[in-house]
Amino acid sequence: MAALCKWRHRLKPAVFFQNAARRQLSDKHDYDLLVIGGGSGGLACSKEAAQFGKKVAVLDYVESSPKGTKWGLGGTCVNVGCIPKKLMHQAALLGGAVKDAQKYGWRIPSPITHDWLTMAPAVQDYIRSLNWGHRVQLQDKKVKYLNLKGSLMDGHTVRAVSETGKESVFTAGNIVIATGGRPKYPTHIPGSLEYGISSDDIFWLKESPGKTLVVGASYVALECAGFLTGIGLDTSVMVRSIPLRGFDQQIACLVTDYMGSYGTKFHWKCSPSKVEKLETGRLLVSWTDLDSGKEDQDTFDTVLWAVGRTPETRALSLEKVGVKMNRETGKIIVSADEATSVPNIYAIGDIAEGRPELTPTAIQAGKLLARRLFGKSSKLMDYDCVPTTVFTPLEYGSVGLSEEEAVRRHGEDGIEVFHAFYKPLEFTVAERDASQCYIKMVCLREGAQRILGFHFTGPNAGEVTQGFALAIKCGATYTQLMATVGIHPTSAEEIIKLHITKRSGLDPTVTGC
Repeated sequence: MAALCKWRHRLKPAVFFQNAARRQLSDKHDYDLLVIGGGSGGLACSKEAAQFGKKVAVLDYVESSPKGTKWGLGGTCVNVGCIPKKLMHQAALLGGAVKDAQKYGWRIPSPITHDWLTMAPAVQDYIRSLNWGHRVQLQDKKVKYLNLKGSLMDGHTVRAVSETGKESVFTAGNIVIATGGRPKYPTHIPGSLEYGISSDDIFWLKESPGKTLVVGASYVALECAGFLTGIGLDTSVMVRSIPLRGFDQQIACLVTDYMGSYGTKFHWKCSPSKVEKLETGRLLVSWTDLDSGKEDQDTFDTVLWAVGRTPETRALSLEKVGVKMNRETGKIIVSADEATSVPNIYAIGDIAEGRPELTPTAIQAGKLLARRLFGKSSKLMDYDCVPTTVFTPLEYGSVGLSEEEAVRRHGEDGIEVFHAFYKPLEFTVAERDASQCYIKMVCLREGAQRILGFHFTGPNAGEVTQGFALAIKCGATYTQLMATVGIHPTSAEEIIKLHITKRSGLDPTVTGC
């Protein structure tokens, strides 16, 4: 027995040195995880990693827009995207509700006017509260926040530079790039950069943008044009090709038709050629009609470019360390587990090639990545059937395949499209036009008819779509949809009453309640 105890005693130094070696291995880096980019995806990833007791840091630095606009922690969504957009969309909806209210018996003094100087600071103050909230959350979860601009030196090393130019070097076991994107400027158009603004600026303007030309037909362009029209501003949209590229085109046309009836002017198949500043301070925009070749021009107070976004990769030194990118898009090529071509370096969110440019997908991908790195999980992000909503005056919610994509994959004879035009109850007394309120369910034609895609235009489209997204994600079928009891009276109940197919050629307009 004494000999056994003596043997155990001799073993202790060996165990000590083994444990010390393990500690040395884990302590050879400054951090277990270092995230470059403090947007939705980067913050989610960092906080999730910290839950596993890991040492985590977030580097976030916002370069000013060409107009000098700058903001705090939280990325595009919080500062110049989803949040301010939805709040200004709400301001526009309230304007419409005030007009409707008169039909419902409310006596509203006329004229009804909107004050940008009241709305904008209120929205901006809320954004600043979110900036502060993110900093507090990082502190609570023991994530180090560094207001520094990061670039890669190798697979484990990041060079960080402060606003004053002071340099620091940090090492990490794993590096996640989540720097997102910024709006593009068509610099080949004279005056575009000097006199135009982007979505990085519109929400932080100190004065009303006045008469505005929005160039582009992305969801950013249409959402901005929609709320500007809704608060009473003279707003035009210049479209070079098609609206809402990548979305169902029948629905996209319904959205723009509604916007046209709502008061937004459209210049279809037109391309701007020059922006000049007049002595009055107004902007003279010249453009070409691409069909006729005719030149035209008009004056505006503001020109908003919404012609796409470019990934924030320029200052990251990606090529220096061997991170592969798509030359055309500038995005980082990643595998299914968000890994780049360099071990221990990952990329999530808008900066990753082939990923939806949506906040919720970046958040989910960030959390799952942290769990795989530190929580022994193997679960990958599933990018199929991701729901989204375009917050135009008539909202458009969708999940799954567009009709065009369903035809491409399964053929016209392989799908069945159930559809309906309906009138929301709240539109009736207000005598609002509902001719673009529409529902489309794209299904496989055979068997129980699995639902491939869902599309909805109408009030509260995001709220409606979120619920159906769960069912479709779980493989819901048209048969199951028909067995579902509706909630009356709602717009959503019209979905579970869909029975007319496009193939039948019958009028899909809903009659009765």
